[in-house]
Amino acid sequence: MTHPQTPVPVYPPKPVPGDRIAVVSPSGGLCELFPAPYELGLERLRKDFGLEPVEYPTSRRLGTGPQERADDLHAAFADPTVKAVIASIGGDDQITVLPYLDRELIRAHPKPFFGYSDNTNLLAYLWNTGVVGFHGGSVMVELGRPGAMDPLTERSLRAALFEPGPYELRPAERYRDVDRSWDDPATFACEPETWPADGWIWHQGERVVEGRSWGGSVEILSWLLMADREIAADLSVYDDCVLLLETSEELPPAEDVFRILRNMGERGLLRRFPALLMGRAKAWSLQVHNDAEQKARYAREQREAVLRALGTYAPETMAVFDVDLGHTDPQQVIPYGGTVRVDGPGRRITVTY
Repeated sequence: MTHPQTPVPVYPPKPVPGDRIAVVSPSGGLCELFPAPYELGLERLRKDFGLEPVEYPTSRRLGTGPQERADDLHAAFADPTVKAVIASIGGDDQITVLPYLDRELIRAHPKPFFGYSDNTNLLAYLWNTGVVGFHGGSVMVELGRPGAMDPLTERSLRAALFEPGPYELRPAERYRDVDRSWDDPATFACEPETWPADGWIWHQGERVVEGRSWGGSVEILSWLLMADREIAADLSVYDDCVLLLETSEELPPAEDVFRILRNMGERGLLRRFPALLMGRAKAWSLQVHNDAEQKARYAREQREAVLRALGTYAPETMAVFDVDLGHTDPQQVIPYGGTVRVDGPGRRITVTY
């Protein structure tokens, strides 16, 4: 459970070029299996962003225990020479790290943390600790993208790292959700193929909502709800917040997404949020090779499942679909616990970094 008095998150100080940035693996050390995207991501942190990556004992190691990963997080936050923290990648067991974290240590040394997917665990933890986090950005995926970083991703990540203040998100003109194996050197020899994007889809976009953000990976939120971790006992703390949701490369069926949101509704959680930003559905994986028609059907069925849950439990909530904030490429960073403005009449989304 959360601390009984959940503090309002505040923005931690931002790094500047030349600073040191911690690279951590609080979910899994996949860098050990796939060094190519990891090394490429580190190189871009140095050359393109002017930051000096700092690694820790578990950064490149598979199979480390939750206490070891928590120790690395503590070291990263406590080191006064480290000015930001970024995850190497996600995983599936970061929830086991949460009981080992020292909330007072992290609250005393607030730093920008970047990550998504399984890092929803740590973002929710920071929300309850009083620290704004950043949903998005990872060393192996966004920074380690074959070819070059997508310009939309690069601009957003750079602004979130270095530039405090408002930043207007833009709909992607092209997108990618098809991956290539990191085992194959040819993956990194050319620019990946992309497809035309159709823009955002607005539901009940007749008003303006501005509030702090909360949410993350649908799957991870369901685990937190089941384990009763980092969900406020007093749900009123989420009133007037903007909900962020996105699904992973595991391609959860639409009915599963509906059931998770239905359970959030039954708990009285879903109706707290007057606006929802739903990430573009990733509809292809290395295990499931959907064609264009199958991908379109998957995305449509997921959108219908979300609207069905909203219709029952949060009928007044405004929703924007296909926002590039999740597992597809490009990806735009969303401040987690920071301010998000959703302007329905103007069809604009502005975040404050």
